[in-house]
Amino acid sequence: MGRLDNKVAIVTGAASGIGLACAELLTASGAKVALVDCQPARLVEATKNVQEKGIAKGYQLDVTDIPAITPTVSRIRQDLGEVDILVCSAGINIPKLAEEVGEAEWDPTLSINTKGLFFCNQAVAIQSMIPRKTGAIVNITSIFGLVGGPKRAAYCASKGGVVQLTRAEAIDWAPYNIRVNAVAPTFILTNLTRGYLNDPEFKAYVLDNTPLHRLATVDDVAAATCFLASDEAKMITGVVLPVDGGWTAR
Repeated sequence: MGRLDNKVAIVTGAASGIGLACAELLTASGAKVALVDCQPARLVEATKNVQEKGIAKGYQLDVTDIPAITPTVSRIRQDLGEVDILVCSAGINIPKLAEEVGEAEWDPTLSINTKGLFFCNQAVAIQSMIPRKTGAIVNITSIFGLVGGPKRAAYCASKGGVVQLTRAEAIDWAPYNIRVNAVAPTFILTNLTRGYLNDPEFKAYVLDNTPLHRLATVDDVAAATCFLASDEAKMITGVVLPVDGGWTAR
């Protein structure tokens, strides 16, 4: 606690799941946190919960609305101060076999998971981090940005893109002392995954492929994210950290 005192952080996809857990831990660690999400009702509720731990404010934004990203970042800077930390957690998955994927699945998956993430990274870097020559960006990717998975052609493509974007940005922005890393979670019980993980056969598949033989939690991901965002990781950039119980070690 207190490791992020006087820092300002933005978290996208912050109204639920991994994003909400990251927002809670960042706030509890002393940061002033801007919760960004496209779901207004959930955002209001999430912001109230996070405010119990410290300073937090909610901002409605659909990350696929690229022209809206820059003014949203400007408002956050005016309200909370210059941005030290960005966590990009907004994402979706529409499970389909590769031969069944159409534009209706492909376009929103890539638009939210990869395109929206990149332009959030860019807007924060240009407005607040590059001019000050400091900052930490943590992108939430997935183990399926590192390995393949069933019914995840579009998702794997989008998350693999996040892995490579993270590495490329780390190189481009290193001269400005901006660190860019990613966290790659395994399956975690959230609203996005509840449908599959409540299926005993699918849950067994997940556990059988996880050497630690347990499900990860949103708190596991938040802990890794906050570490990479903190000064404790000041010599770490361009890294993709799996939080997967050993899945990708096989």
